[in-house]
Amino acid sequence: MGLKTDALEYHAEGRPGKIEVTSTKPCLSQRDLSLAYTPGVAEPCREIARDPAEVFKYTAKGNLVAVVSNGTAVLGLGNIGPLAGKPVMEGKGVLFKRFADIDVFDLEVDTTDSELLIQTVKLLEPTFGGINLEDIAAPACFHVEEQLIKTMNIPVFHDDQHGTAIISSAALLNGLELVHKELREVSIVLCGAGAAGIACARLLKSLGVRTEQIVLCDTTGVVYKGRDRNMNPYKEEFATTAKCRTLTDALKGADVFIGVSGPNLVSPEMLRGMAPSPIVLAMANPDPEITYPEARKARPDAIVATGRSDFPNQVNNVLGFPFIFRGALDVQARAINTEMKLAAVRALAELAKQSVPDSVAKAYGDVHLRFGPDYIIPKPFDRRVLLWEASAVAETAIKTGVARRSIDIGEYREELESRLGPARETMRVIVHKARTDPKAIVFPEGTHPKILRASAEIVQERIARPVLLGNEVAIRAAAAASDVTLDGITVVDPARSDDLERYTRELCVLRQRKGVTLALARRLVLDPNTFGALMVRNGDADGLVSGVSQHYPDTVRPMLQIVQRRPDVKHAVGVFLLTFKHRCFFLGDATVNVEPDAECLAEIAMLTAETARRFNMEPRVAMLSFSNFGSVNHRLVKLVQDATRIVRQRAPGLIVDGEMQADTAVVPDLARTHFPFSALQGDANVLVFPDLTSSNIAYKLLYRLGGAEVVGPILVGLDRPVHILHQSSEVNDILNLTALAVAEAQDRSRPRRAADREREPVPALAR
Repeated sequence: MGLKTDALEYHAEGRPGKIEVTSTKPCLSQRDLSLAYTPGVAEPCREIARDPAEVFKYTAKGNLVAVVSNGTAVLGLGNIGPLAGKPVMEGKGVLFKRFADIDVFDLEVDTTDSELLIQTVKLLEPTFGGINLEDIAAPACFHVEEQLIKTMNIPVFHDDQHGTAIISSAALLNGLELVHKELREVSIVLCGAGAAGIACARLLKSLGVRTEQIVLCDTTGVVYKGRDRNMNPYKEEFATTAKCRTLTDALKGADVFIGVSGPNLVSPEMLRGMAPSPIVLAMANPDPEITYPEARKARPDAIVATGRSDFPNQVNNVLGFPFIFRGALDVQARAINTEMKLAAVRALAELAKQSVPDSVAKAYGDVHLRFGPDYIIPKPFDRRVLLWEASAVAETAIKTGVARRSIDIGEYREELESRLGPARETMRVIVHKARTDPKAIVFPEGTHPKILRASAEIVQERIARPVLLGNEVAIRAAAAASDVTLDGITVVDPARSDDLERYTRELCVLRQRKGVTLALARRLVLDPNTFGALMVRNGDADGLVSGVSQHYPDTVRPMLQIVQRRPDVKHAVGVFLLTFKHRCFFLGDATVNVEPDAECLAEIAMLTAETARRFNMEPRVAMLSFSNFGSVNHRLVKLVQDATRIVRQRAPGLIVDGEMQADTAVVPDLARTHFPFSALQGDANVLVFPDLTSSNIAYKLLYRLGGAEVVGPILVGLDRPVHILHQSSEVNDILNLTALAVAEAQDRSRPRRAADREREPVPALAR
């Protein structure tokens, strides 16, 4: 129920829905307006009228896809109609944009008349570079797609059919290679005779499988020659002459099971009857035909894949449609033909055999990913999929004559490399790493609705083991009010904790020279932030996230007083990650050190650079000021100059330069023209501000007016993961910082010694 609330809020908050249309050209002046519209717009109109191919040069048609649905087969919801299906179509648009930078208009068409749907889509051809059909029920979907492909001169692709077929075929090819079986010799049982099932069977035939190798099953049983119940021409194409009539019988001695049907249709006993070393692709989502653990337990010799991300070998359509359309659009293809689909299959299969980059491995907690039974298909967030699959599709479109435009594939791969830029899925690496070994993260604000909803989602996503602090009765009442269950969540009441007396005495010892008596410590320790900080200090929790209901200084103060800093640093530092479409920046320090001296500023630079590395980004540090390389003689300029000198001495391998103005740090043309000697040429990704005032103002302006996505504040420099939220934090912010805390705890998990707990001087904010 918590997920329901979160999902509804996600779609409703701010601007309703998930997509918007933005301008790619300036429209700020009278001149801009005259170029964008009348009279200037007449010029590209004339060029297109003269040569229709110019439409790709002067309009967005070449990067625009229509996601079209009549809502007759929406996810697992069935025939809910086009209006109710609109959130799914918007979501598909988000995936197109996120993974392949393709723009989408979602079009929900209110008809179940196939001919009317066909005619409607045909009339849209001047607008779009491609058509993605979505959630149209079988068997109508086959007829609709076939007719549109015949009559339209742009790519038409029904993802429910071909996406699943392409990804599962790549997994099957690699699985069979590992068990030393030939595709043309294996027996295949295909459970599910709808859009995906028929498409899987057809693509297998294109790969070389003979029809007699396939036994197709549906809700009635085996599809066989002469069956008169629940049949259509598409099923008839794969009707078998075999004597089996049930799924159980069909699986006896079978080499391969492909499931695109429903949950729990296959039992462990049914798998035991399959041939040695079977391939099991149980892809019903979210609940497969048989779960991954059950399948592996029943058949340890099996290679198993599902549609789920929490087990190896996830078959996910997002590995297909964004990149297939990317390649097709970039060569202005007239269609997505079978050869292009097979190229996508082989590209995915081959990519899985390549060595996996550290950035992908780190997302899974540094697990060694290598081609084998637990890695037969690339991970969904492997950025190389764009390079391999889109280029393979584009190249095949050219070779098979459906491309209007010929390109150099080597140059095209370089273009793809830069298309999405460094703003790619920065948090996904951290989240996936957290899932490999969830840690106990304490949340002092145990009754806050956002914390409760976030905790439930954290459990569901297997990111961490949440520990909520507060009165248990109050927490349970707040959870009920927020429609959140506390399954998998630990509740600790500081007033009733067995550790209360121990923590009280420890706090007294820690703060006895700061005016804290034993009596005062007994009162202070009941504060959830103080109690939580003591839990982290003592290793009774692995990390802490707090601050959504309090001012930042009030939350961070007990953390700095109680949780020791790393022995190699003197200052805690607050870092923000700001992500734009094509660039990411780490800003420090925006929350802790108000007026740093040169030593502190240098440490801010080094800790912020260290944070960038945690996100797999090589830091390029700009020490910011109102001066460019000595252009102003002022004590504040000298402060930054001294700090830059200290950083270079202590971290000689770090790319750092300064002092410099902000635009010198981020505008390449400016840096190249005026400061060619600088180590940074407008390509800084770590921005170090001279004081908290400037940094805090900058991050808030970039966030509120510049459209940046923000992760943080990330508190670094402490010996245990502690992160402080701001009061406007949302559930996703809480999840991000929790995942980061878990990843840090994984890196730092080591026994703690009492000798390590000696206190060092604390920042002024903590005193």
